[in-house]
Amino acid sequence: MRGPRGFLSECRPVPDEPGEQPGFVRPEVCALKILVTVKLVPDTNADKRIDPVTKRLVRTGVETVLNPFDEYAIEAALQLKEKLNDGSTVTVLSMTPATGKEIVRKALAMGADDAVMVSDDAVAGSDLWGTSVVLAAAIKAQNADLVLTGTQSTDAISGDLPGMLAEKLGIPGLTYARKIEIADGRVRVQRETDNGYMTVSAALPALVSVTKSANEPRYANLKGIMGAKKKEIKALALGDLGLTAAVGTDGAKAKLTNVATPPVRGKGQVVQAADGAEGAKIIVQFLKERKFL
Repeated sequence: MRGPRGFLSECRPVPDEPGEQPGFVRPEVCALKILVTVKLVPDTNADKRIDPVTKRLVRTGVETVLNPFDEYAIEAALQLKEKLNDGSTVTVLSMTPATGKEIVRKALAMGADDAVMVSDDAVAGSDLWGTSVVLAAAIKAQNADLVLTGTQSTDAISGDLPGMLAEKLGIPGLTYARKIEIADGRVRVQRETDNGYMTVSAALPALVSVTKSANEPRYANLKGIMGAKKKEIKALALGDLGLTAAVGTDGAKAKLTNVATPPVRGKGQVVQAADGAEGAKIIVQFLKERKFL
């Protein structure tokens, strides 16, 4: 049964053993519900253009793929499920138009059990705040014990969403994890830092963002691809989540005012000198003249 914090998803009674009280449920038979948020992004190799009116990236007609950073979170979830081997499940969640169903199915082909898509015209143009509101509501509706995310997306590259989700869900947020372990109702991770890594832990339910160094995402095999066609993809609208807050373009907290191309890079200067010492003097003089030294 679920405790006051939502953990665990499903505890199944097992045959009593000598010395145990009748109906005793051992922790290892409590299955986790692991949820992975995924985003559909424009293919990094596709031609991109900015809408001159909205100042936003044009996504219509552009090939879309599963955000590469999210694949590490999917793989981490699948590895946890395989290691626990207790009936735990992996659900993928995406806020995407209905046309993205086949791309979401890639996560199912990798091994996820089912998927949930929030497909509603009202979410179009949502900023980070709006996205976090919608995804947090969907996560709550799924009663997830552990939420995994990628560190960022290839289109926005902000890295802010994991922390915003954890705050809105009211659960611990452990970021930049390269190793994840589950034991005794807690999640323990090795968290990457600028100087190495630190080990941190938190009680479940919790949210963890997964780095590229955590694993190597598996390729979907033929069996997985065929099996994914039979797995459930549940479609939800904002009304199904009971949301009343304005999201989408009108509800965005951040307003995009302008987009500009970077300045043209100036022509480089080649230093010609008889030897390295003379070349170094020329470079030092160049830097002094421009007050860099």
